[in-house]
Amino acid sequence: MSGAAAIRAALGRLREAGRALRARSAESVLAALGAVLEEWREPASPPRRSLAEELPKAAGFSRPVVERGLALALGGWSGAALRALYERELGPLADAAPPRRLASGFDNAALLLAGAIPSASLATLVAPLALRCAALAKPAARDPLTAPLLRASLARADAGLAAALEIAAFDARDDALLDAFLEADCAVATGSDATVSRVAARVAPPRRLVAYGHRVSFAALGPAALAGAALADACARLALDVALWDQLGCLSPVSLLVAGDARAARAAAESLAAALGRIEAELPRGEVSPAAAAGIAHERAEAELRAAARGRAALFGGPSWTVVAEEDARPRPAPLHRFVRVAPVSDAAGVLAALAPYAPHLAALGTAGFAGGAPDLARGAAALGASRVCPLGAMQAPPLAWCHDGQGVLLPLARWTDVELEG
Repeated sequence: MSGAAAIRAALGRLREAGRALRARSAESVLAALGAVLEEWREPASPPRRSLAEELPKAAGFSRPVVERGLALALGGWSGAALRALYERELGPLADAAPPRRLASGFDNAALLLAGAIPSASLATLVAPLALRCAALAKPAARDPLTAPLLRASLARADAGLAAALEIAAFDARDDALLDAFLEADCAVATGSDATVSRVAARVAPPRRLVAYGHRVSFAALGPAALAGAALADACARLALDVALWDQLGCLSPVSLLVAGDARAARAAAESLAAALGRIEAELPRGEVSPAAAAGIAHERAEAELRAAARGRAALFGGPSWTVVAEEDARPRPAPLHRFVRVAPVSDAAGVLAALAPYAPHLAALGTAGFAGGAPDLARGAAALGASRVCPLGAMQAPPLAWCHDGQGVLLPLARWTDVELEG
């Protein structure tokens, strides 16, 4: 059977598996998925051991980064959290009153996974199953592990659920294979904006497309975190946010905005540089491609030139990290791999002004030191499109119910029926 024919055959099997899944109660499916999530929370479980051993080879991360990143990300992803998410977005599971609105999943879904962070792929994989929708997953090139490891977990917990998840490893650059894959009733696409656009051109109604494109995150320090122990603590927490996953996730901050003058920004840059130097011993940076290394070297050299020209920048660098103290918050390239720009802004309003150019792609804002002004800052970030505002040190640990890209978790995958009963 050819590649395209095999994909279509899998979608056919999954259409039947989805119908069988919806014949079961939501309670039973969520209970089985909850047991799987509980397994993934355990560092000694089969999936966690496999990821710790094999993901460094596949994705280039160091093993300590994988272990610490998974521990932080999955710590709150429990069965109870999954049930709470379901009831928050779709309504109560057990309700004596006749339902006025019913949510259901599609027969099948195609999941185009991207990136190298297992928790992100895990959330994408679990969501359709929670709606009793079978799924065909194409693993990301840098994370070929999460999808098959989840299927193995499902097999240990519930054979019916395991039958509702299949894996299709193929070259998505092949139009014929991608077109066959996207014949599913619902498609979930994660990746670059170019990837999402390519998928969107192939998914027409009545099929559903749920898209998650390019996103970028930032950090901000307020007046209460600009000096002394408060500054050191904030920068230590920010260093963790930067070091985890080597700054390659959508929740990884690329820049620190300091609500103070140039002197305060320079002090914050020095403190962050010291924190990144310290955390390297605990969480060493992984591999860097030649292209990425060239980009980092270019931006370092450019910063050095500006530093030499009337001190318009200051560079603090180690073998595996870079901090540049900038004179202003204008948009500049973000080479990633633990490269952070630090810029002064006037106040919380200045933070929002600096974020405005990134509004279409804004994911998260990590904050410290804004005290009573934090709620207004959060409202301003939300108005720009941020889907998460959180304390520094927690940026890489979104809750299971995080509204990724402002879309919700289960809601984008649901079909709704309004029920108006006689009498």
